Amino acid sequence: MSGHSKWATTKHKKAALDSKRGKLFAKLIKNIEVAARTGGPDPEGNPTLFDAITKARKNSVPIDNIERARKRGGGLEAGGADWQTIMYEGYAPGGVAVLIECLTDNRNRAASEVRVALTRNGGSLADPGSVSYMFNRKGVVIVPKGSLTEDDVLMAVLDAGAEEVNDLGESFEVVSEASDLIPVRKALQDAGIDYESAEMSFVPTLNVPLDEEGARKVFKLIDALEDSDDVQNVWANFDVSDEVMEKVGA
Repeated sequence: MSGHSKWATTKHKKAALDSKRGKLFAKLIKNIEVAARTGGPDPEGNPTLFDAITKARKNSVPIDNIERARKRGGGLEAGGADWQTIMYEGYAPGGVAVLIECLTDNRNRAASEVRVALTRNGGSLADPGSVSYMFNRKGVVIVPKGSLTEDDVLMAVLDAGAEEVNDLGESFEVVSEASDLIPVRKALQDAGIDYESAEMSFVPTLNVPLDEEGARKVFKLIDALEDSDDVQNVWANFDVSDEVMEKVGA
């Protein structure tokens, strides 16, 4: 998981600074709206909303935008969209398995954009269930390294249900069962440890190692998928070494 996680974390940071900033903001706002609609508009009583707001704030989404999304989702303000979550499964070049989560108000448009992005970049759609069995639903918290050691993080989260702590270079990745995500996040807060994001993720059970050429093809496909406004998250079971990561400019 570490190769994919490191790539995704680095890419996410870049997106907050480059031309994809607007798309990133839109996806984070959608998350807030859906979380508020599902669990209520009070972040104190809705941990998913709390984490969605925290992630948006850490990525510099304006407070006014966050508040409007929270109120729309919670029914406190008009204008909320009827967002539907749809999961697509597919294959990228090299036999890499891909899970594509869409949050959309138009199922036909989402399906079309996912199919086009896959087929134009050497991938293909897969039947439901043919890829998802290779992933487990997990809680993932990203912790900026700073002066922290791996042991510091591990000691803080071990009793809260954390399964492993991975070193991603500039940050640590804390993986837990999905049901332990909130206790792990709270354990970090109680220990005075800041975190970058806390969210549900799909962690692959088996990774496909990629060389430079394979990595470029897979990254290009994922970029094409993420260019769609309807695509919220993309997970894939590839692994790339630090050397390959440097070569492809990740």
